Amino acid sequence: MPARRTEAFGDPVGNYNFKVEIEGIEAGHFTSVDGLSIEQEVIEYQNGDDPLLRKRPGRVKYGDITLKKGYLATTILNEWIEQARCGNGAYERKAVSVVLHDNSDPGSGGEIKRWNCQQCFPKSWKMSSLDGKGNDVLTEEIVIAIEYFEEA
Repeated sequence: MPARRTEAFGDPVGNYNFKVEIEGIEAGHFTSVDGLSIEQEVIEYQNGDDPLLRKRPGRVKYGDITLKKGYLATTILNEWIEQARCGNGAYERKAVSVVLHDNSDPGSGGEIKRWNCQQCFPKSWKMSSLDGKGNDVLTEEIVIAIEYFEEA
């Protein structure tokens, strides 16, 4: 008879309790982080007259991350974005971390996972539409190019 599993599975982790750090400094309250991904190319080849198509792993590509938040006139990101926009390639690459906390209160929640993105720079910035008839919060979207990330 197979052994019974006795460990508890617990509740799934919520996708709402996270923060973003740039060079170890909290970068504001973001409503979403999207695009954290890894994709590996597949190289197909065939040996001589072997009818079987073989596959092997190729280059790894990391997806850009998209950060969304309520617009603030001054943030830690503004100088970095401006430097990349006007720096003629002379801008600083930074480390960006996405930190996931457990389901407890955000102030006391323990860190359960961290993705440390390396060699990052701002790729694009976009502001939501302005509407004189609306009452929505103005938001901004920043896309950050990353070379790679490590899970911690």
